Amino acid sequence: MGDPEESMEQTYFMIKPEIVAAQEQMIGSILKMVNDTGFRILEMTTKQLDRPTAEKFYSEHAEKDFFPALVDYITSGPVVAVRLQRDEAVRRLRELVGATDPKAAATGTIRFLYGRSIQNNSVHASASREESERELAIIFG
Repeated sequence: MGDPEESMEQTYFMIKPEIVAAQEQMIGSILKMVNDTGFRILEMTTKQLDRPTAEKFYSEHAEKDFFPALVDYITSGPVVAVRLQRDEAVRRLRELVGATDPKAAATGTIRFLYGRSIQNNSVHASASREESERELAIIFG
């Protein structure tokens, strides 16, 4: 049999500024949900994203009307950046996180519990394996 680590996938997870500003207890509760769902935290840091990093991170939205507000928002305070690992990490994290709009998120998901709006939806999770590789490289180098 192959090494179980070979089947493991990595993904990027970010706890957004409004959660970090609110209270540490919310960060702990969110990380506990992630941990309890079988994810392994490989790397984690609290950091303040600068504008160039945020613009690169959200570059797929650069031509959209909401891009300047999105960059302003994500640079408004520190975020918790996390490199996660488990089998089918991208898909499973997206399920745990829930829909982008907290009002449409399934009961019990992170965004259902902690999100306030489409922009202030508490967390970010990579949408694909390619996106997770790009985002991990931007945030962790």
